Amino acid sequence: MTLDDWSIFCKYNRRIRSFRACRILARAGTEIWRALSCPPFPLPLLPNLISLTWNIFAAADVFPYIRLFVPPKLARLDIEFNSFGPSEHSVLSVISMLCPSISHFKFSFSSFADSEDTSTALQRWSHLTSVTTAEVSEAAILHLFKLPSLRVLKFHLPPTPMSVDTKKLLRGSTLCALQELFVVCSSLVLIDAFFEGLLIAPKSLYFQTGGVDSTWALSDLISRVTDTCAHNSLEQIGLLVKLQSAGHNTSIRLGMFKPLFAFHNLRKLDLRSSYNYAVRWDDSVLLQMAKAWPLLEELHLNEHNHSSRGVTPNAFIALLQGCPRLVSLTVIMNWSTIDGHEISPDVPYKGFAHKALSQVFVGSPRIRHPTRIAAFISAVAPGVRAIVSWTGSRYHPQSGKYATRWKTVQDLVKSFSVVREQRWRMMLVAGEGVDDRGNEGSHTAHPVQESENRDSVVGGDGDVYEDSGNESDSEYVSSDVSSDVYSDVYSDVYSDESSWEEF
Repeated sequence: MTLDDWSIFCKYNRRIRSFRACRILARAGTEIWRALSCPPFPLPLLPNLISLTWNIFAAADVFPYIRLFVPPKLARLDIEFNSFGPSEHSVLSVISMLCPSISHFKFSFSSFADSEDTSTALQRWSHLTSVTTAEVSEAAILHLFKLPSLRVLKFHLPPTPMSVDTKKLLRGSTLCALQELFVVCSSLVLIDAFFEGLLIAPKSLYFQTGGVDSTWALSDLISRVTDTCAHNSLEQIGLLVKLQSAGHNTSIRLGMFKPLFAFHNLRKLDLRSSYNYAVRWDDSVLLQMAKAWPLLEELHLNEHNHSSRGVTPNAFIALLQGCPRLVSLTVIMNWSTIDGHEISPDVPYKGFAHKALSQVFVGSPRIRHPTRIAAFISAVAPGVRAIVSWTGSRYHPQSGKYATRWKTVQDLVKSFSVVREQRWRMMLVAGEGVDDRGNEGSHTAHPVQESENRDSVVGGDGDVYEDSGNESDSEYVSSDVSSDVYSDVYSDVYSDESSWEEF
């Protein structure tokens, strides 16, 4: 570069506050980087830079040049890399000394790295408010848990139990500013041991593990969360179980989640598993959920792998009545009552309609009359736009047939909604009395009784599919798929991955 080139560069370099070094810079030749390393003014190249993102994955020899861009006032550092060896660790250590004011740090890579790779740098930063990193040392964990400003923490626990001294020092840690905590570990037992003695008040709490040690381990962790987290603060809880062996089947009773009823402000409960992690649904517990979590917006208990036991329509409606804010739901329901009766001219459940629900995961139920199912869903949840079914059972010999029927249900629900809107507009044109939400007259929704009322039934004429063999209309199929298939399911179906994307 000539002096004229540098003169032009200096007209703009002080204006830049945010810089993203992407993959295209990996193609830059050595000569370009060497030229940038010798400016006619003191480094760094961008003296007023506040945010730096470095995701040049393939070029390990380029990473040392990151030092050209780091001024002392840098506050946000985001590094994405293929691997992180001794040379990269040395560069990061230098950056931690050059930039003492880092408040947001995100570190991710493709291959496994030593636990000390980011620990040294983390311990030099005392103003951190957000940290996303891989495995860190016990010393780094102690440092992070002493920071009064830390709001977001996402990290990997070491694969071995913590020392007694570290656990003593962690005991009583409060992390008063913490809003979101995401812990990754190979064992639920180790996560449970880590939380022992902690007193925190996050809004979001997520766990990721390589497999469930036992049902008791999950139960113990749920109870530990109740003891550790402030009951009035926690709004989101998530558990992702990955890399479990394909032949391993774990059955979970819905009652296992009862300790979480203490969190009355809960907005989201999300349980996911790679393989057969079956939740045994129960009417009475679902009714208790409806009473305990009136602010619930999302409820997903392993939406792609389910047990054969479903709840009744009464329990489903009670959940909707108790949780008016629900927008996305996994519910394993016994559809035989609705599927086996014609559509009634009476309005089901005294006109109750849940307006917020837009997405439903129904598992793998076998149905014969899509029109009857669609009429019921359209009546009680007219806002539903997506009905996800049979996603974890694609290799079942009849999955295509039943998935097609559920696709018909989804299309019919959408069509019924359009027809309902047309009817409302016609009534407005005709000047008939309609309230501001398009409901003719007024309906009062009464709570559903657990056992005294009969299930309201909606079914009807329309498409009837004849099944071969002696199969039960309400039968569910649990999936048994490979990890590759399951990954495809999540990438194709699940629409909101923001909570898990870093890991």
